Amino acid sequence: MQPSKGRPRGVGAGQESSVGPFDRQVPVPAEEAAQLRYDDPWYDALASGWGESACAGAPAPAVVPSARGEGKAGGAAADVYLEVQRSEAFQEVRRRYRRFVVPAFAAFFAWYVGYVVAATTAPELMARPVAGAVNVAMLAGLGQFLTTFLLTWAYARHARLRRDRAALELRWDTQELTRGVNGGAS
Repeated sequence: MQPSKGRPRGVGAGQESSVGPFDRQVPVPAEEAAQLRYDDPWYDALASGWGESACAGAPAPAVVPSARGEGKAGGAAADVYLEVQRSEAFQEVRRRYRRFVVPAFAAFFAWYVGYVVAATTAPELMARPVAGAVNVAMLAGLGQFLTTFLLTWAYARHARLRRDRAALELRWDTQELTRGVNGGAS
């Protein structure tokens, strides 16, 4: 949008235009707008009173209902998720995840810290030429990028081959269990 430079809106060669309401509703007068009550759970209750005066005649702040239902189905669904979390299949998926991530993190972190320490404590080693203008520091820096890409590839491959199928089966089981708890509604 172009600045107005003191001109009233819609005057001049700019491409500014006033935009009407999208849903074609009639604007609410200011007096009625102050008395509206928002039952929408997405309405930001903390910002609803921003900029309004706190005089004695002002209406009370709108009460926003809780986004979580307080029914039996919510508690039963939580029980289903806890049951799945305690299951052996879920624990096996978590074990497979940890068996890959913990050693991979340790190796990559040691390689990264080794690179940083070598760059700061052994500048003569890092400045040693390898081929032409390429030195050890350049090769180690490019090696950081290469190992990042290799680690990403290895993680995706490990997930695809060792965890995705079991996790998908757990997901389907969980959906079936919660569908049964909620009475057929998903």
